[in-house]
Amino acid sequence: MDFKDYYAALGVSESASPEDIKRAYRKLARKYHPDVSKETDADEKFKDVGEAYEVLKDPEKRAEYDQLRKYGARGDGSFEPPPGWQSASGFGGGGYTEADAAQFSDFFEEIFGGGGRAGGGFSRGGFGATGRAGGFRQNMRVRGEDVHARLSLFLEEVFHGCEKQVSFTVHQPDEHGHIMPRQKTLKVKIPAGMREGQHLRLKGQGSPGSGGGDAGDLLLEIELAPHPTFAVEGRDILVTMPITPWEAALGATVTVPTVGSRVNVKVPKGSSSGRKLRLKGKGFPGKHPGDQIVVLQVVMPEQHAPEAEKLYKQLAEAEKSFNPRSRLHV
Repeated sequence: MDFKDYYAALGVSESASPEDIKRAYRKLARKYHPDVSKETDADEKFKDVGEAYEVLKDPEKRAEYDQLRKYGARGDGSFEPPPGWQSASGFGGGGYTEADAAQFSDFFEEIFGGGGRAGGGFSRGGFGATGRAGGFRQNMRVRGEDVHARLSLFLEEVFHGCEKQVSFTVHQPDEHGHIMPRQKTLKVKIPAGMREGQHLRLKGQGSPGSGGGDAGDLLLEIELAPHPTFAVEGRDILVTMPITPWEAALGATVTVPTVGSRVNVKVPKGSSSGRKLRLKGKGFPGKHPGDQIVVLQVVMPEQHAPEAEKLYKQLAEAEKSFNPRSRLHV
């Protein structure tokens, strides 16, 4: 019997992660799907890719396969199972269907199938739904895949909460058992106070299951679009507030924007650029709401009236003992 190298079929290494294996399978399944591929051997490659994925996506069967790959594969490309070897997982444990089985190779059937074939050198146990020794289970309940998607929102939308329409792709088997993509659209309610990078899980909105299995979930990752006025740090919202030199020197009350409103804030006398004022509870809402941080920025007029220049000269003379660069020893 010829040995099947499932890692080579998917073009991944033995150390590939489940995500790498899934990604490689989806790419190759699209490439070799008989309905779209123009390659002469597309049908055979499509079957090989599907068979490889059925084994490598299942941790138990992948572990068994790795052992057989190490101890049963021969240098000439043939294969002989180790004496007395028997699959602990069996054909019915990984969610395989009768439609899948029709596509799988003799190598797969000998390793994970019900087998019981002469010359196999080892036995298989268990009964499937057909009642035949070593048969596969029909209508095996398999949960559908979770679907991951990103949703970009404005700061005001996540601050107040909103309802958005989301489109994403799920994968489901067609009447021939081939996994096919399908577009799905939902209206999703976004709760107030969600932050960048948080996930919203929608139960049962992912890819459909098979054999009566539950559908997977939709996992929406929240992204924040850049805002012209505000920045975000954790649960806090930051705003840079320009003030005049005389407001900084003498103190003042200025109007500061918050998300959806405005508040009056007192600028302490003698403030400098970079000073931070904290507005408690004006950040992201929640059980422990964040704050709004007001960062002061002293801004000079581009041009001064002659009277203002005279006053600055008087100020320079009155404050000539003050050296803001003293810590630089200059």
